[in-house]
Amino acid sequence: MRLFAVLVLLVGGACGSPVKEELVEYAGVRFRVVRSMPERLQLVWKDDQGLPYRSFDRVQASFAKRGKTVRFLMNAGIYEPKGIPSGLHIENGKTLHPLNLADAPGNFFLKPNGVFRIDAVRGGLNALICPSEAFPNRQETLHALQSGPLLLANGRRHPAFKQGSPNRLLRNGVGVDGKGSLVFAITDRGQDVNLWDFAGLFLQLNCRNALFLDGDISQMCVNPDKPTASNLFGAIFVIAD
Repeated sequence: MRLFAVLVLLVGGACGSPVKEELVEYAGVRFRVVRSMPERLQLVWKDDQGLPYRSFDRVQASFAKRGKTVRFLMNAGIYEPKGIPSGLHIENGKTLHPLNLADAPGNFFLKPNGVFRIDAVRGGLNALICPSEAFPNRQETLHALQSGPLLLANGRRHPAFKQGSPNRLLRNGVGVDGKGSLVFAITDRGQDVNLWDFAGLFLQLNCRNALFLDGDISQMCVNPDKPTASNLFGAIFVIAD
């Protein structure tokens, strides 16, 4: 039986309040987990001058100029040199980078890969994760990013994942749980995990669909009280109010 434990680190989560973080143990690995409603999330790539943000502190500075308090930051997917997303990027309803269905080496191209998206629907926002080939390119999509591989598709692990694989790294990903909440997870400091168990974590967190974001460079920052240095990324997930 898998060990599955949860420790709440910070209580919060409503609009205008700190983000809630949990420390979760699964398959002998510790993970940091954040849940959020889709309405709180923003996806950013470039600033007002059209330059990629790349780092957490630059996002914080930009949002502070608008009177916003950043509550959460996480790198949002695999990217090419100069911080260009490897695949689809939709921000505030505008497609800034196209869907990429090419075949090539690397995690991004391990098919099926997928698209995380937030659609505007009557009465609110709806978060979904779908295979890249099934992305409908609808006008109501507010935010979307493509990454890969899909960790879970309708409750099933990616067919390339191997139980007991020795390929263990720091990893981060995003899922959508049974209540429609976003679930962000990253291995805790000093921890590593294979893709089989990382997908299993999202199953334990009540997600039937989940998407791998990136590997060893990944970082997550929750409720920062000062500018936060980070690795250089492409797109970045943000919660701010």
